[in-house]
Amino acid sequence: MSMVGSYVALSKPLVAAFPVLLLAWLRFGIAGLAMPHWLRRPPDEAPMSRRTHGLVFLTSFFGNFLFSICMLFGVSMTSAVSAGVIMATLPAVVAVASWLFLRERITPRIAMAIACAALGIGLLALTPAHAAAPDAPRGAMPVLGNLLVFCAVLCEAAYSVIGKSLTGKLGPRRISSLINLWGFVLSTPFGIWYALRFDFGAVSASMWMLLVAYALAASIWTVWLWMTGLRHVPASKAGVFMVMLPVSAALVGVLVLGETLSQLQVLAFALALLGVVLATWPARRR
Repeated sequence: MSMVGSYVALSKPLVAAFPVLLLAWLRFGIAGLAMPHWLRRPPDEAPMSRRTHGLVFLTSFFGNFLFSICMLFGVSMTSAVSAGVIMATLPAVVAVASWLFLRERITPRIAMAIACAALGIGLLALTPAHAAAPDAPRGAMPVLGNLLVFCAVLCEAAYSVIGKSLTGKLGPRRISSLINLWGFVLSTPFGIWYALRFDFGAVSASMWMLLVAYALAASIWTVWLWMTGLRHVPASKAGVFMVMLPVSAALVGVLVLGETLSQLQVLAFALALLGVVLATWPARRR
């Protein structure tokens, strides 16, 4: 999640250089060229059942494709502050989804960690730096925008819960490659449509290098790390670590992009990290 927040913050130049759906298509395509050998089934892995194929598709559809569409369109209709506050519900939604579908127990300490995470991100979204952001147009449909952002939260929660189910059937490398392949298939019609109308010669060499780094981080490294961790961590506890996404994105903005850090933001970071400590502190053994 720290890496996700970092590349999200550093991908602003890419969004300005490429249409979003074309950028997604290029991301999946570049990552697919880097890991074709991950698609092969290991000798000690059972053949995929029809249910596993369906879970792989749903993971990619919700976590890669639908999440991006809901978030981009939602933020265009509402304010960035509202979107940030709604995203603060992500750890709680993941915990509830893991309780409903995976029958995982939410301990009091995990519940406290979720509360700290939600409060920390909520404070981060309500800071003056976020409230004054120029990227929040005063849309005429804020209710619909907020609903779309919450749909993006549900998509990310589904990605975590379904990914937890997949880790018991497939290895992290194969999950990463299959999810990326489905993402490429889903985005291909939109990518081709934009590619036929896009001037690729106007893109600088440095921007292409940034695109390659973004593709490798977004589709390979982060997915592989996340799926590897989910094999050993309950989904409800893993959801708490999603607070590192906005935290790391803000830190990159301060350290790399030259943005300022207010006292309220420091408090938000402290609460978010406290939630991670509560969730990961070893339990006392009898």
